[in-house]
Order: sequence, then C-alpha cells, then structure tokens
Amino acid sequence: MKISRRTVLAAAASFAVPAQASPGWPGKGTIRLIATFPPGGTADTISRILAPKLAAALGAQVVVENKPGAGGTIGSDLAAKSPADGYTLVISHASPLGIAPGIYPKLPYDVVRDFSHVSLIGHTPNVLIVPADSPYKTLADYLAAAKARPDEIAFGSSGIGSNTHLMGEQLSGLAGVKLKHVPYKGSAPSLQDMLAGAIPSMFDPITTNVPHINAGKVRVLAISSDKRIAMYPDVPTFAEQGFPKMTTSTWVGVSGPKGMAPDVVARLYEELQKAYKTPEVVERFKEVVLLPGDKPMTPAEYTNFIGDFATLWAGVSKAAGVQLELG
Repeated sequence: MKISRRTVLAAAASFAVPAQASPGWPGKGTIRLIATFPPGGTADTISRILAPKLAAALGAQVVVENKPGAGGTIGSDLAAKSPADGYTLVISHASPLGIAPGIYPKLPYDVVRDFSHVSLIGHTPNVLIVPADSPYKTLADYLAAAKARPDEIAFGSSGIGSNTHLMGEQLSGLAGVKLKHVPYKGSAPSLQDMLAGAIPSMFDPITTNVPHINAGKVRVLAISSDKRIAMYPDVPTFAEQGFPKMTTSTWVGVSGPKGMAPDVVARLYEELQKAYKTPEVVERFKEVVLLPGDKPMTPAEYTNFIGDFATLWAGVSKAAGVQLELG
C-alpha cells in the first residue's frame, strides 16, 4: 500500500511546472463532485463549501452528487471507475480510502493506484456523543454502563467499515467492554435515530454535529483531538481520560480517477489552494471545525499520506478482528 520514494519524487517532479489547462478543459462542461456520504455528512458539507469556489475559478458548473453506501466505498468506486477526463472528482475521505482497505479483503479499488489524488483539504476530530438528556454525563459513566451490560450499549456510526465504526471497536478493545455497533448509511441518519431515542450514542466527526452541540441537543463525552479545541474548551479528549491511542481524525480531500492529465491535476491543486485561503472558506471551515493540515500537501504527498494511513489502520482493523465482505 505504501508507495516508494522513487514514485513520490517522480510524481512530485511532474507537478513542479506551472499549471496549464488541457485544451478544452473544462470549457462549458459540467464537473461532478461526488460526496460519498448522504446530505448532512462531512463529505457533503465540505463539497458544498468548495463547489461554488471551484466553479468560479474554473468557469464551469460544479455539481455535487451524493453517492452514499458501504462506508463511502460505493461513491469512491464510482469515482475510480469514471473516465479520467477531469469531469469527475470525489471528496476523498478517511473511511473509504483509509479504513476500508484494512477491512474489506475484496475492496474493488486500490486507494493509491486507482486514483489521481489532488489535495488534502483538512481534518476534523471525531467525537463520542449522546443526547443531551442521556444519563451518561461522562465517558466514565458510559463505560461503566457498558461493563455492567455487555453488548447492550449501542453506538451508531456512518457505516460498516467507516472510521467511526473502527473508533467504537477500538474503544471497546482498549476499555475492555463490549459495545453494540449499529451501522447507518451516513452521519445524518445515525444522528436522527439517536436524537429520536433509537440508539443511545454515536461516534461521528464533530463537523456534522456543531449545530446540535451549539443548540444543546447533544452532549460530547470525548473528542479525538490530541488536545482540547478552542471552540469547545470544556470538552475533554479521549487521551486525557485514559485513552491516548484514540487521537485519530476524519480527513477529507479531493481526488479523481487514475490517469487524469498532470496539467489538469496541477490546475485543480492550484485553484484549491487558493480557495482554502479565501476569507469565506476559512470562516466556513472554522465554523464546522475543519482543521487545516500542518502544511499544504502536493498531489504526491497526499497520495503518500493516504497509503501510509491505510497501512496504519489495517493494523487497527486486524487487532479489532474486523474483516467484512462488501455486498
């Protein structure tokens, strides 16, 4: 899964030249931006922030298409198998590209070879949340209940094989408890069920829950950042509550099918870097707690990042005993 240094350097060299659009691209064509989760989820939220900026920069229509299912693998597979003409892009996401390779032995795409990765957008911490009227006031309360009632305390996730599914499995293993996993086709339906009382808890990126946290509808028991975040200074991290290994986040980026012309990839990279710096996008990312990376990643660096992440989480999946079949 990890690509070689030679491959990285060769790819980096191809993006060192000034960006030039391929003849006729994008012209008057329509670019579809695939969000691999339902409306209201992180991929959808980010795609709708970026789509207008890309459209204005490229002088083309950019249409968001939601293609949810199987932890984001359905939409990712669709993108991987689309023509590499620059008219299909995808919000690349930690679940289908970073987690899925370690869970699905028969994943229909290779996360490195089958994509033209363009740019990391940023990452958002994951949270364990419960309804505001939940009896669980702290993570310790939650785990005590799970120990007392094995396999009864349920948590929702954005799908089997998603990174939020893996977080629940990881906490179960580290805390020595047995939580019950209830998968959904995305964050939004899981959250709806939790607020309706169908499930008592869920793991989710904080991005999709900001409005509900601010409205006092949910309580955050723990956040996966390595330290408390400025927006919610009263929310404790998993690390400070005894789980230092639970510091993963949900990252998102932009990718396309393998074989996209280098100058198209370079142009997209250039326009995305400009978009990330505009005051409107900076403010919107701040509002949804999407944190920028330490530095901009080139397409080659983003490719390497995805391969390394997939390798790392394959070990977590194996330790948790999570192996699944797509179907």
